[in-house]
Amino acid sequence: MRQKKMVQFCSVLLSALSLVKVEAAEQNDKSISNVDEDWAIHGQFTNVTQKHASFRSPYSGQNSLDAKGRVEETTDITIYAGVRLWRNAEFWLNPEIDQGFGLSNTVGLAGFSSGEAYKVGANSAYLRLPRAFLRQTFALNGETENIEPAANQLGGKRVSNNVVVTVGKFSVVDLFDTNTYAHDPRTDFLNWSVIDAGAFDYAADAWGFTYGAAVEWNQNAWTARAGVFQLSPVPNAKVAGLHFKQYSLVGELESRFQLGEHPGKLKLLGFINRAPMGNYADAVQASITNGGVPDIAQVRRKGTRAGASLNFEQEVAKEIGIFARASFNDGDKEAYEFTEINKSISSGIAIKGANWGRSEDTFGLATVFNGLSSQAKRYFALGGIGILIGDGNQRYGAEKILETYYSAKIVTGVTLTLNFQHVTNPAYNKDRGPVSIYAARVHAEF
Repeated sequence: MRQKKMVQFCSVLLSALSLVKVEAAEQNDKSISNVDEDWAIHGQFTNVTQKHASFRSPYSGQNSLDAKGRVEETTDITIYAGVRLWRNAEFWLNPEIDQGFGLSNTVGLAGFSSGEAYKVGANSAYLRLPRAFLRQTFALNGETENIEPAANQLGGKRVSNNVVVTVGKFSVVDLFDTNTYAHDPRTDFLNWSVIDAGAFDYAADAWGFTYGAAVEWNQNAWTARAGVFQLSPVPNAKVAGLHFKQYSLVGELESRFQLGEHPGKLKLLGFINRAPMGNYADAVQASITNGGVPDIAQVRRKGTRAGASLNFEQEVAKEIGIFARASFNDGDKEAYEFTEINKSISSGIAIKGANWGRSEDTFGLATVFNGLSSQAKRYFALGGIGILIGDGNQRYGAEKILETYYSAKIVTGVTLTLNFQHVTNPAYNKDRGPVSIYAARVHAEF
């Protein structure tokens, strides 16, 4: 009954906001004339239903994926409301309604199966504000380019070489580690370690957002980005207040190039987290000295955790693109915000459906290899618990993921996606799995 009411509510809200957008388009018909939009409202609706089959499991622990098989769903509706404050300055608010849970309350996989599932869940719909930010663009030189109206982007014109400053509440991966073919769980792949670099332990609250500031310098064929963001008070907690007692520094260099007539990008990213965090070896030693299971929370002290990633994308034909990411981080210390991955390699392909008469459909295929450091292996083998994993025991094996999806256009602005994932050694445990995960996603934009 709750789900039915949620769907009815979302349908009414979408209809009402569609009327608002029509009015905005009529009053603000400037994208066609290439005049800057003064304001805009966009929206989206996404429902993801996931099920995994039962799998072999001689034992389980606090953070284990339920071996009996589960069905869970998440639903969210987002409004993107933006206004131009002054020349080249935009302010955006993204109120959102959420409902639902990830499989097993979003634990049991290091590369979790749905980017639409958060580390918190609720049976009843609730309202939150994931983004509230100001973006200021400073023109430098170069050609004037058209900017298409989109969510969190006012239509108009801008100079190609510029400096962009973003301040407020948003997601680190709105700006960093983006990839054309694998980055948006609402439209392409779902798995956390496919849509983002698996070892990129970026600052985020339980929903994936935080406070911060970033600067982007765009110059011809390259971009340099840097940002500072607020970390949670302790790992995997909610970001509270506005302060930088614990923080994350992120930098990224992006190179854009052409192979023949086909565009490509290569990005090198580095990050440093500074906060109270536990050392795996200290937790293990404390358990040996005092007895019991190692507890990382008992050995936290101010420390630094660093990591890096390489992100590649390349169009190889008009309708075909390939991508790959490789990342690693300091394996001595616990994961702080994202997930327990110390090294990760992912790659894949996305193919548009023009060749079979479905130009707005997409087929995607990706593979992932996730691994732990030697210190983390020992901690979890002795029964340690982390953010997402912890079976009470562990016979280590690299977590290997295969993901494929087909996204089909139903009507304008609405797509239906079928998704399949196969995970070998879930949560790095050879004693459990493999597990097959099936998903259906409905996504609408207006």
